[in-house]
Amino acid sequence: MTRLRAGISGLLAGAAVLAVASCVAPPAGPPVGQGDQVVVQPIPSPSPRPALPAAGPTTFVFSGELTQGGWIRGQAPAGTVSARLGSQPLVLDAEGRFFAAFDRDAGSSAVLMAQLADGRTVESPLAIAPRAWNIERVNVARRPGGATEEFMRIRRPELDRIAAARGVESPIAGWRQDFIWPAKGRISGRFGSQRIYRGGEAGSYHSGIDIATGGSGAPFVAPADGVVVLAAETPFSLEGHLLIIDHGAGLNSAFLHCSRLAVREGDVVRQGQHIGNIGASGRATGPHLHWSLMWRGARLDPLLFTGPMG
Repeated sequence: MTRLRAGISGLLAGAAVLAVASCVAPPAGPPVGQGDQVVVQPIPSPSPRPALPAAGPTTFVFSGELTQGGWIRGQAPAGTVSARLGSQPLVLDAEGRFFAAFDRDAGSSAVLMAQLADGRTVESPLAIAPRAWNIERVNVARRPGGATEEFMRIRRPELDRIAAARGVESPIAGWRQDFIWPAKGRISGRFGSQRIYRGGEAGSYHSGIDIATGGSGAPFVAPADGVVVLAAETPFSLEGHLLIIDHGAGLNSAFLHCSRLAVREGDVVRQGQHIGNIGASGRATGPHLHWSLMWRGARLDPLLFTGPMG
């Protein structure tokens, strides 16, 4: 049995029963692990859960950051059998609490929906505030060409491992915690920033936040409890030594360009625990930690989870 499965099995043994939603990661073949082969498989959809207790709120109760790249935590109405944000199923814990989030390019509105045991449906419309992203317009053409077939032979297995890791939903409640900064330093790259080239062609936006600490080797810590679902001991072509931690409920963190990993796949980590060291592995212009957050394919702004760096 792999370390990942062993770690998740240990969590299942002591966790309250959760309604784990089916994963929405794109299909991927089994990833290749380090040493022993590690097969990371999404947790299958469970049978319908019993309705939440009749005592409780009559509608959705929530708080958070209702903006592009933001998030909410809350509680579903009493008697809920299943709930979702738009088309995305929500994980409900035994008390009906949930996590949901909004992509960097989310539209101006969304709807929380709950199906109750008596057949009724409860809806809560949400207004998602737009954000003014840091857009740099450059008077140069974007470089032509794309990835070569030779490069993609290396890259495809890496993408498969990333997709499979992000499809795992473990029964851990890191999503309920107030996140902390994994490292302290200068913010050298902000979430959502993007270049627009001559002719209006848009480059990819920055999917995380970059923290520069002045050199390689500085430790970084887990921003919240989680399970290690990917630990690339052999550097990936772009991300270098990549670490992905599942915080439960579909939320995960990725840490790129590490010089060293202090944990392995299947490890359960706690908030504030040393999990790796900052570096410049993979495609990086200098030592820094790239930290990104994702929920069901939605890219999220880490700054909205932590607040300004103290």
